[in-house]
Formats: sequence, structure tokens, C-alpha cells
Amino acid sequence: MTLQALRGQTAIVGVGTLGCGEAHGYTEMELLARSAQQAVKDAGLTMQDIDGVCTASVSSAMWGLAVPEYLGLNARFIDSTMIGGSSFVAHLMPAMLALVSGQCQAVLVCYGSTQRTATFGRKEINASRKFLDPMPFEHPYEPMMPASAYALAASRHMYQYGTTREQLAEVAVAARAWAQLNPEAFSRDPLTIADVLNSRMVSDPLSVRDCCLVTDGGGAYVLVRADRARDLRQKPVYVLGSATATWHRQVACMPDLTVTAAAQSGREAYDMARMGPSDIDVLALYDAFTINTILFLEDLGFLQKRRGRCLCPGRCDCPRRQAGGEHQRRRLVLRASRHVWHLLPDRSRAPVARRCRGASGERRPDRLGQRQRGHLVEPVDGGAGHRIRALNHAVAMAFNSFGSAAVAEMTL
Repeated sequence: MTLQALRGQTAIVGVGTLGCGEAHGYTEMELLARSAQQAVKDAGLTMQDIDGVCTASVSSAMWGLAVPEYLGLNARFIDSTMIGGSSFVAHLMPAMLALVSGQCQAVLVCYGSTQRTATFGRKEINASRKFLDPMPFEHPYEPMMPASAYALAASRHMYQYGTTREQLAEVAVAARAWAQLNPEAFSRDPLTIADVLNSRMVSDPLSVRDCCLVTDGGGAYVLVRADRARDLRQKPVYVLGSATATWHRQVACMPDLTVTAAAQSGREAYDMARMGPSDIDVLALYDAFTINTILFLEDLGFLQKRRGRCLCPGRCDCPRRQAGGEHQRRRLVLRASRHVWHLLPDRSRAPVARRCRGASGERRPDRLGQRQRGHLVEPVDGGAGHRIRALNHAVAMAFNSFGSAAVAEMTL
């Protein structure tokens, strides 16, 4: 079977999230289980219907065994590939293959994290990696990872294309503006470009406001074959394309600090979906650091890499980029360019499915203006936010840091 033959053969039918914040007293497994229960219930299924599991953990080597045990599942298909934040997009392709081949009937993709409040949290895990999982070209120099890796990429982008700290700050400011519209957001206080520029430097040129917050939370989604999806509770979000590309792990091994694996995985996902950047309405990027948004928009074909390009939204007639997302730890939507109506950042695919289903509520500033193409969403009231409602169909693209991309569509 060719990859294009898989186009539209599977669909996301249920999603569940716990938001982001602090979960004192909870374990990662408990947060995972709660989001998994929400996703299964959202699909109109029970845990007994789930016979495939995709999951990953930064701290457990056998998480793929522990999760089905905890949830009481008899899994005929398991994938616990861990490639960082992109794991849960990369899980799509093996899950699709398992479903289409008949190996299983319903796949649960799930994740939980207590990196903020756990006694053995992100700081301790990073320290242990020097011994358990060494990176020979970086650990000897004791960089502040992962911030220093992205800072190196940002520095090169500044040198090569003239990008400024003010333009990076635009990403953080836009993210906070969107966070203020989301009651689940962790940080909702006002933020200005001056605040970002004057904040504590973490790894030059990235300040603390350019970096991803560390929070607790959980997310899950359920995937089934298309023929079954039509009979379930929610409107199916069909997976049209999926691709993963891995070029490196250590930033020291990047062939070009200004080009990410999105250039390959995005192209291959487009090819499978038989689409291109101009067909995308909703774009979901994992923008853990402010430079990520710019790099991914370029590598996925929404912005051109060139010196002197304006990145400031609303100040000129160039292709516009308004950015915000994971480094503020909220799930919101915003326009990314002339082609993309919405940018939806998140680590899991649950919010992307919600956006395609038109179920995300009032999460859009009025400054976005009127829709240029009328088949995804339209504003129906004014004020600080517009209510979003699906009109005909939505095409969404999701991308995560380590090189996984997916395209999905829902038709009403």
C-alpha cells in the first residue's frame, strides 16, 4: 500500500486535555489517565473498545507497558517511540498502519507530565541524561539545554537574515495576548515587547520570556478507521497526510542552523495529502521558543527565508505572521500568513481536532479582521474575542519540533 492510499483512511474521533498548570500531588500516570478517559468518552467509546496504545515518557523506559496496565487495556498494538515533543504526531503513522491492516480497531494516543511540580522533574532528568543518555558533542561544554540549542539557531538566523530581538519578542507578546483569551492558560498577565527585551537573559539572545514554560498537564486523542468513524459520536477529523523526518538530535549536528526537518516532513505530508501551503487553514506549531515559530513557518512554506523581510504583524503589506503558543502553555488560534487563517500551537493533536470540529469557543482577537476564504470560520460577534463556528470544512496542519508533520481535514 502506498502512503497516498492511506489518505483519509483513518480519523480522530475523540480528544481530551487537562489544560496546563500545576498538579500538586498527582503523578504523570494519573494525569495521562484522566485525559485518556476524557478522550475515550468524547469518542463515545469505553476503555474496553481500545486495543491500541501510543504513548511516551521522558523518564520511563517501559512506559508502553505501564500505561495499558494502569488503564486496564488489552493492547494488540503498542508504540512507545520517544522523540521528544513530536512523539505524539509521529505516533500517527504507525497507528494508521495498525488500523488499516486490521491489527487493532481503536488507538489511544496519550501523554501526561508533572515536570513542574514533580520531585524528580525536568531539571533532575536533564542532569541524569549526562550519564544515562550522553550527547558527546554538547554535554562536555555544559550548555543550558534545551534553551542554548535554540539560542544558537536564533543567533545564526539573526546573523544570516537580520532577524532582531524585537521580532522574536513579537512572538511572545502575541502568545500572551492569545493566552488572555483562554481560561486554561497558565500566564495571562499583560506582556509588552519592552517586557520581553528587559527580562532576564537565559541563553543569549533568548530571554526568559522567549522560553517555554514548564508546566504539568495531560492530553489524549482516539484514532479509528474512517468507516467506523462515521458511526461514532463526534464529527470525524480525517488524517490526510503524515510524515516524520529526523536529521539530528544534537544541535551541533545540524547541517544548517536555520533549516529544520520541517522542510522534509512538511513536504512529504503535503505530498501524501495532495495539498500545499495555500490549502491550509489551521496551522499548529510547537513553538517552545520564539525562534521556532519563525523557522517552522519558513520551512513549511508559509514564509520565505530572506534577509530584510518584515516579521512585524500589522505594520506593512508583507506576508504576516502572528505567533503564540506553547511557551505560554495555552491552546489558542491565530493567523499565521496570507495562506493560513489560524495558527494553533500545542504538543498534542487534541486542540487541532477541536478546531476542525469548530468546538474551541471564543478564542480569537478582533484584530484578525474578516475571513478571505469563507469555508473554515467566520466571526459572529465583536468585542475582545470572536466566536468561531465551522462553515463547511477545515484543513489543519500540525508540526512538532523534532520533525513530525500531519495534515487533517473535517468536512461537515
